[in-house]
Amino acid sequence: MARRQIDEEKLARRAGWRLIFRLLLAHKGWLAFGVGAGLVWTGARVVIPLLTAGAVDNGIMTGDTATALTYAAVIVAVGVVQVIATGSRRYGAFWLAYRTEAELRARLFAHFQRLHFAFHDEAQTGDLMARTNTDILQINQTITMLPFSMAAITTMIAVSIVMFIQSWTLALLALGALPFLNVTATRFATRVGPISTQLQARLGDLTTVVEESVAGVRAVKGFGAEQEQIDRLDVATDNVLDRALAAAKLRAGFLPLVDFIPSLALVAVLWYGGHLVVDGQLEVGQLVAYNLFIMMMIQPIRVVGQLVAQAARAVAAATRIDESLRADPQIVDPHQPHNLPEDGRGEVRFDQVTFRYGDGPLVLDGLDLTLRAGEAVAVVGATASGKTTIARVIPRLYDVSGGRVLVDGVDVRELRLAELRRSVGIVFEETFLFTSTVRENIAFAQPDATMEQVRRAARLAGALEFIEDLPDGFETEIGEHGYSLSGGQRQRVAIARAVLAEPRVLILDDATSSVDPTKEHEIRAALREVMEGRTTLIIAHRPATIALADRVVLLEGGRIVADGTHAGLLASDERYRQVLASAAHMELAPVVPS
Repeated sequence: MARRQIDEEKLARRAGWRLIFRLLLAHKGWLAFGVGAGLVWTGARVVIPLLTAGAVDNGIMTGDTATALTYAAVIVAVGVVQVIATGSRRYGAFWLAYRTEAELRARLFAHFQRLHFAFHDEAQTGDLMARTNTDILQINQTITMLPFSMAAITTMIAVSIVMFIQSWTLALLALGALPFLNVTATRFATRVGPISTQLQARLGDLTTVVEESVAGVRAVKGFGAEQEQIDRLDVATDNVLDRALAAAKLRAGFLPLVDFIPSLALVAVLWYGGHLVVDGQLEVGQLVAYNLFIMMMIQPIRVVGQLVAQAARAVAAATRIDESLRADPQIVDPHQPHNLPEDGRGEVRFDQVTFRYGDGPLVLDGLDLTLRAGEAVAVVGATASGKTTIARVIPRLYDVSGGRVLVDGVDVRELRLAELRRSVGIVFEETFLFTSTVRENIAFAQPDATMEQVRRAARLAGALEFIEDLPDGFETEIGEHGYSLSGGQRQRVAIARAVLAEPRVLILDDATSSVDPTKEHEIRAALREVMEGRTTLIIAHRPATIALADRVVLLEGGRIVADGTHAGLLASDERYRQVLASAAHMELAPVVPS
């Protein structure tokens, strides 16, 4: 089992590396620009010590001022080239890093939007946020370092070659510890990789706690659970701290070696090179150049060491991102889509529909139901009877396990998702409004809608009057989640949003449950107007809302057990009366104020 887990981790890390390489290859021109500038920078750096040696041996030691000045002028010219190459290298590095960061974030976000409801049912919002922010930032930092690291590596190679040409004995003394450093770096990368993966996961957990606490602050305060959330955050923070300190401990043992080894080499070269100068086997300028070369090796070795440390976190982050990108959407457009008939008026038919969530029990069990064009049908049932599931399978938020759902005679699985969802308007139980203007919230799914269309939708939803009384009317910013509006106002904006596109089918998923009963009559009046002549599915438990329907079906165990008018079922069906009584009892239970 342990062996299998190790193999899976290796495969996952390889996938992370492949993702990073694909990102780089997408902008290989800029990568080549940054690396090329780094090579020019390296060449300039390597030449300067050689010119310095020439100035010492041929100018200063011989007293030839003209020669010394010539060397000095050339050194300045090479320095100018080095400055230009440094600026080019930095710009190329940051362009590449920020461009790949922006593209990867957009790609990941778009993928999350395409993924099906079942994925988001299981995924933690905080973890998804961490992947689009913290994880991508780790990749950004590594890509930023690449041109610098490539220049550092080429500097080390060029300096090593020049040192061996000058004196192979001094070169061995200067570079003899590098194999030991390579072994240490390999061990460090192997050990820090799993810890980095764990750290990124813990950061996702921490983000989840923060996101839930902020988004659910009303529930937290309503239940007086502030301390419980603080305790949760403390646990998540401690988990992050534990993994961060474990990684820091490894870095603390590795990175100092990166700085210490060149210092040992410098001492060895000074000791042995000094003897060679005294014996006349080495020029003073050459010894000076060797010391400069060793000093030049310190920064590249440090950069490479930092790259090894950062790459471990980047690969861990890339592994998590690759895992998300490999999650395939289960609800997709058909290969050969059909179109809804132009003369269709929104008939909806459930034909022997079965459905279950994952491997769970059947929620819908051979459901047969027809909503005739223009008819309003209320679905009533006890908790877990399948009411909301009926609303979810019409616009293909989930696909049925068996049977068919047809809109105007066409199986919804044969339609393009965009066409289907334009034809089905939904008002959810939990109203979610975006941090934007009232107009933009109403036109959310149709941003090119005219002001006349927006006003008409608001009027149909009974929202026009209160919107016009707002400080800036339709251009009023309503704040996060729309909490600056009352529950009834939010619900009417949501209704306007649903009817703006003139859908064939309107689904009201407990659309009045979160509204104060004293204000419910205002919502019902709006609903009555938008339902006029439109096929409507009402999921409800309040009798006043159910009474809006032309027909009521009672659901039990995923099957229809009664069908009739509200008044008729109330008079003739004991099970129907029990469901309404149970719903009324729950309505009277104390709730947390919104």
